[in-house]
Amino acid sequence: MKVKVLGCSGARFPRHHFSSFLIDGKILLDAGSIAGVLGEKDQLKIKNIFITHAHLDHINGIPFLADNILIGNKEGRVDVFSIPPVIKAIKESLLNDVVWPDFTKIPRGLGSILRLNKLKPGEPIRVDGYCIIPFEVNHAVPAVGYLVETPKKRRLFYSGDTGPTSKTWKEIAVKIDCLILDVTFPNKMAKRAMRTGHLTPRLLRMELSKMENMPERIYVTHAKPQYLKSITSELRRLKINHLRLLKDGESIDL
Repeated sequence: MKVKVLGCSGARFPRHHFSSFLIDGKILLDAGSIAGVLGEKDQLKIKNIFITHAHLDHINGIPFLADNILIGNKEGRVDVFSIPPVIKAIKESLLNDVVWPDFTKIPRGLGSILRLNKLKPGEPIRVDGYCIIPFEVNHAVPAVGYLVETPKKRRLFYSGDTGPTSKTWKEIAVKIDCLILDVTFPNKMAKRAMRTGHLTPRLLRMELSKMENMPERIYVTHAKPQYLKSITSELRRLKINHLRLLKDGESIDL
C-alpha cells in the first residue's frame, strides 16, 4: 500500500491543502484536495472515495473531480462511500443542482458519473483487494474513521476528524500498523478541541494510552497552520517513538 498525502491541513493557506489521502492512485480517503493537487491524468484514475464526514474541507473536491471526469473520460465514474448522514448531506447540500449540478443523475454508460453508496459502521467492504471498515469517531457531526487492511494483513487507520473516544479503539480491536490521527489545536486550546471534536498533543497521548497495542507508526494530521510551531513543539515533548507531523505531498509506504 502506498499512501500519497494530497492534503493534511486543518485550514486552507498557500501550500496547505485540505485532507485527502490517495491509496495506490485509485482510492481516496476524504476529498478535501483533488483537482488543485492532481493533474488530469491522475484524477481520472480515481475510482473510489471514502468520506469521513460532511464538513466542506473533506468533501469539496468531489464536484470538481466529477466535472473533470465528465470532460476528460467518457467511460469514467467514481463511487463515493460513507455513512447515511454523510451521503444525505452530500446529496442535499452539495450535489443539489443549486450549489453544483447533481452528477449522480448525469448518465454514464449503465450508470452515472457519481454513485453514492451508504456504509454501516463496523461492516467491511472490499475494494481493489483492500478490506475497508468504517468505525464511528467522536466529532461535531456524524463521522467515521477508516481501517484499511491489505491482503497481507497490514492495517492503516485514518481517524478523520475526532475528539477523545474510547468506543472507537475498543471496536477496532486489532493491531494497527499505521495510525493517521487528528491533532488540530495546541494544548492551550484543549477546551475548543473538546467542544469541536478534535485533539491536542496532550489529548493524543491519552488516546494512545487507550489502545491495546501501540501502532508502529503514528502520523498527525489536520493541524491548523496558525499553530504549527506550538503543535510541533508539543508533539516533540511527548517523546513518542515513530510519531511525527504529516506534510502535504509526502508518501507513506505500508
